[in-house]
Amino acid sequence: MEDCRPLGFLLGLPFALISLVISLVGAVIWVVGSAVSCVCPCCCCCAGLANVAVDLVKLPFKILKWFTEKFPC
Repeated sequence: MEDCRPLGFLLGLPFALISLVISLVGAVIWVVGSAVSCVCPCCCCCAGLANVAVDLVKLPFKILKWFTEKFPC
């Protein structure tokens, strides 16, 4: 039970739910950016936009991990 940190999980849950909505927006941006970069590969900005969108998709997991690491058991 070394990694038992329910308090950090419970406190981080509302923030993770908010970031889940943001990650859905990131997923839409990623799909649109990928489609545009396939149609016009000369658009370098679409690749950067897709990378930012992927970071937005990973955001809820990063937030929960950060909260659970900050609070002791």
